[in-house]
Amino acid sequence: MEKLLLLHGALGCQAQFEKLKEALADSYEVHTLDFYGHGTETFTDQPFRIQDFAEQVKAWLEANQIDRISIFGYSMGGYVALYLASKYPGKVRCIFTLATKFDWNEASAEKETKLLDPEKIEAKVPMFAEELASRHGAHYWKNVLRKTAEMMQELGKQKALSEDDLAQIEPPVLISVGDRDTMVSLEETAAVAKSLKNGALLVMPHTIHPLEKVSLNRLIFECRQFFG
Repeated sequence: MEKLLLLHGALGCQAQFEKLKEALADSYEVHTLDFYGHGTETFTDQPFRIQDFAEQVKAWLEANQIDRISIFGYSMGGYVALYLASKYPGKVRCIFTLATKFDWNEASAEKETKLLDPEKIEAKVPMFAEELASRHGAHYWKNVLRKTAEMMQELGKQKALSEDDLAQIEPPVLISVGDRDTMVSLEETAAVAKSLKNGALLVMPHTIHPLEKVSLNRLIFECRQFFG
């Protein structure tokens, strides 16, 4: 049975994939993990970095004696998957990304980090604050926000993947974005899909950025279509 790894996004955790994992379990050996500092891997002093998350995935593959795997990466998880494929091409069979932001610069980083103020989130969207506390722990979710903001600021100064890095990625990659995603543009998504050796573009209809708002049935269908 084909092995499939689901990688969560920034501020996310592996628990978000429970329904997708269950739905695909009849066709794939589905795995999930929490990036360090997230979910069950709660507090850490280590900065959040795409490079280090990719090294974590590599170490996880080796610990589980998995030579090669297919990956679905949501948002940041997609960026991590592509970085892994660029540095360790033999580890990755193929990649399906959804809602991954590639157009990082100082302006876009500033725009996104403004949304990660824990005090404002508690005051204006308390239900989201409660959800973050549920995912990462009441004493740790603000740490996740702070470190995510710092990571975005670093990406704004220097992307983890250059255009040359993307162009060298060998495995087949399906790059997808929701047609109503206000964080990730169709233009940046299409540009990356075009730059890849074996890239393809998918636009998900009636889809905004949050994973919980993505049609589960549509996502299951697209996973089955791509992963085979």
